[in-house]
Amino acid sequence: MINILIKIGILSIIGASIGYITNVIAIKLLFRPVEPMNIIGFKLQGVIPKRQKELSKSIGDTVENELLSIEELLESFVTEDRVEILLDKIKLKTQRVIEIKIAEYPLIMGLKRPLIKYMNNVMDEEGSDYINEIIKDISTKAAEDINISGMIEEKINSFDLSKVEQIVFDIAKKELQHIEILGAVLGFLIGIVQGIIVHLF
Repeated sequence: MINILIKIGILSIIGASIGYITNVIAIKLLFRPVEPMNIIGFKLQGVIPKRQKELSKSIGDTVENELLSIEELLESFVTEDRVEILLDKIKLKTQRVIEIKIAEYPLIMGLKRPLIKYMNNVMDEEGSDYINEIIKDISTKAAEDINISGMIEEKINSFDLSKVEQIVFDIAKKELQHIEILGAVLGFLIGIVQGIIVHLF
């Protein structure tokens, strides 16, 4: 009986070792080898390096179509407070231009205040609409000219994969360790079941 338990224990330890090592290798194979290697006629390359272009395109498309767009960026930036600040700056600039231009013609100096008042009233009544319309036109043009997806794709393709690997392992260190331990636990249980089956049959 003791011999059977020892054999089952040995099989369990072997199973746990195999499960642990297999999961460690599987995790490493996500990133390694970076360059394709021929091993016994098989071309071996890490999943991420092999699929880097497809992944970068997929991430770029997802970010642009599902997460972030030029229109949303501009909408989040253009708040009522910022429009008001911009209007105040436009009114101040307009007032200075009127003062400078009228100063060149002393005969119409009396028109300065009415003209400034009129321009301020126009900006108060219609300035926000003008600015929002301009911003809408800019965002439409920007959406046509700026390719967020392409920019992200190009950036990801230029990444040093060893740095990406390090970042992933730093961020998901605990989770990856859990996967390795789970492999050992499953291997251990499989070893026990295997040992019992061998001695029963």
